[in-house]
Amino acid sequence: MKIIDTHVHVGQVWSHYPPMTEDGMLEWMDARGVEQAVLLPLESPEGASFPILTREVLPMARRHPDRFLAFACIDPRASIREADLKPLFESYVEQGARGFGEHKVGLPIDDPLSQRLYALAGELRLPVLLHMDGVRNTDRVGLPGLERMLRQFPDTVFIGHAPAWWSSISGDCTEADLNGYPSSPVTPGGAADRLLAEYPNMWADLSAGSGARAISRDLAFGQAFLERHADQLLFATDYLFFGQDVPQFDLFAQLQLSPDTRAKLMHRNAERLLGL
Repeated sequence: MKIIDTHVHVGQVWSHYPPMTEDGMLEWMDARGVEQAVLLPLESPEGASFPILTREVLPMARRHPDRFLAFACIDPRASIREADLKPLFESYVEQGARGFGEHKVGLPIDDPLSQRLYALAGELRLPVLLHMDGVRNTDRVGLPGLERMLRQFPDTVFIGHAPAWWSSISGDCTEADLNGYPSSPVTPGGAADRLLAEYPNMWADLSAGSGARAISRDLAFGQAFLERHADQLLFATDYLFFGQDVPQFDLFAQLQLSPDTRAKLMHRNAERLLGL
């Protein structure tokens, strides 16, 4: 089946991992049967050891238009005049940006500085990929800040990712879990489940250990969750260094999903969301 990986990084993210190259990513994609991958910049200092810039990522996608897609990112604290923000967004769209993120900034998720970017992303139909944990895009148990943003910006699609989002799959999520990787069976009533059900502009990607563990920690619940929210979930890995363990492929091999749900998760939802 066609696979679109909606969350990878080319460049050096962390100082203790080797950098990923364009050729290395393409080789990995070929080995895993990934037809296309979304390259995500990281421009906030809390996001990585080294910045991966939008102006580096967009040309990569243009060099490999049949394999790479790219998002654009702006740190909300950057010294950019208010009058220049929209033209900057528009220039990124003209250069091929398909979304905004990875938004991985050390601010509350509903900070006014970020809200300016959410509004512009919605206006330009760019989905916003959110990294949420105890440091970046912080929120409280139940994700009330994220819910306010979903209500305030109904034209903006938000893609949930990382520990705070995925630990919220369970109704017994604690403050500590928002920055962790809980492994206990899922309790119904989690905020992630509810927000996906109530807000059509809430999506999520299944990347990283947080996404894989959220589904595998209680496989029966996880499978039902994927079927229940099949129209708003995206296959993704967060692949960023050579030799990285990527649990998503083994996880999807054991999941008993309907053919329609599997196709939506692996490629159709990405095609629809990103206009492919």
